[in-house]
Amino acid sequence: MERIFGKPLIPQREIEKRVKELGTKITADYEGKELVMICVLKGAYVFFADLVRNIHVPLSVDFMMVSSYGARANSSGVVKIISDLSTTIKGKDVLLVEDIVDSGLTLSYLYRTIKSKKPKSLKLCALLDKVERRKYDLPIDYVGFAVPNKFVIGYGLDYRDNYRNLPYIAVLDISDVELLGRK
Repeated sequence: MERIFGKPLIPQREIEKRVKELGTKITADYEGKELVMICVLKGAYVFFADLVRNIHVPLSVDFMMVSSYGARANSSGVVKIISDLSTTIKGKDVLLVEDIVDSGLTLSYLYRTIKSKKPKSLKLCALLDKVERRKYDLPIDYVGFAVPNKFVIGYGLDYRDNYRNLPYIAVLDISDVELLGRK
């Protein structure tokens, strides 16, 4: 059996329970509205798919891909849109779904970018929130979990495009990665 890397932080069952709770809250908040959900790729794709299945109002989905990390473990400080929306959101209620809010740089940039497209409303949803690292003040309307200032992987989050497939959230032990030669 292959060794699982990382120190488990949030177990799979706890994630499933919280995603259902968020889905219930979002369903109530968007009853009777024209909801467009936007997934920030790649990190949020697992959370987004599970969240969408737990929301019980008509909705449409779209995707954006941005980068502020590249192949680095720390943000470069520059946000770059790699793939923009494919549909118009003008006059619609939009929910932007992100995997993790760290400094808030990426989400702040996306918030301004999407706001400029003139949606009827714009709310933010994040699976994880590193509150102690926040440099940009953001109105995060739906939060899955607050996490400590550690590098986390799993459930869509990665380290150099690895570990997204873990069904739980773990703190990455860099020494384990270095032992494997995945520097």
